[in-house]
Amino acid sequence: MKKFLSLSLLITAILYGSICQAGLYDGKAKVNPCDVKIGSHKAVTPVARPDVDWWTQRHQAVVNRVKQGNVDLIMLGDSITQGWEQSGKQVWDKYYAPRNALNIGFSGDRTQNVIWRLQNGEIENIKPKLAVIMIGINNSGDEYTAEQIADGIKTVVCQLRTKLPETKVLILAIFPLGESKISPQITKNHNASKLASKIADNKTIFYLDINKKFLNKKGVLTKEVMPDLLHPNEKGYQIWAEAVEPTIAKLMGEKK
Repeated sequence: MKKFLSLSLLITAILYGSICQAGLYDGKAKVNPCDVKIGSHKAVTPVARPDVDWWTQRHQAVVNRVKQGNVDLIMLGDSITQGWEQSGKQVWDKYYAPRNALNIGFSGDRTQNVIWRLQNGEIENIKPKLAVIMIGINNSGDEYTAEQIADGIKTVVCQLRTKLPETKVLILAIFPLGESKISPQITKNHNASKLASKIADNKTIFYLDINKKFLNKKGVLTKEVMPDLLHPNEKGYQIWAEAVEPTIAKLMGEKK
């Protein structure tokens, strides 16, 4: 009987050690995004957009910028992130320019485009303290499932953690859109965000949902903060900045 118990304990210890070594268990039932098995589909397959002239030019400009170093914060995403350079510029100048922040949002990008950019020079030669991600809304407008979008987000996080091991990553829930409280795309975005949030370990990977900050008392998105019910105006960017400020300050190790 004692031999049986000893053998059982030994097997349990070996299995436990294997799980921990694989990064699948850290005491909080979280997983390393690079250890998660992800199927092969479009949302995770790196793709450039060479047919779009401005996209290629912007990519090269980012590559040239990071060669100079001195980047402490990166904001990564699509047109909603790129909009910090237009409608959100004054807010950006107040909150992020002093932090040596770099905007690497590209209008129209899907997860697969971001993955390609990260693999092709946009985060070389820098060691930012924090990377903030908000991506997936352009995938959800197409035939992608919530699971595929979440896979894409996880792959983006994996790229960041692999290339920038000292950088913390903050995943933002995909922002609200449209006039209705609920729609197929809103549901897909919500589900994708929730699935992606499961990789947050609150050590190096974090998740934050600020969507309610954009909604009115009835829980509806209005043109007061997003005139086209998708892209924030200056007020919308101010809401965004204020909502994430405590988290960003904490993750960047700033003393208030």
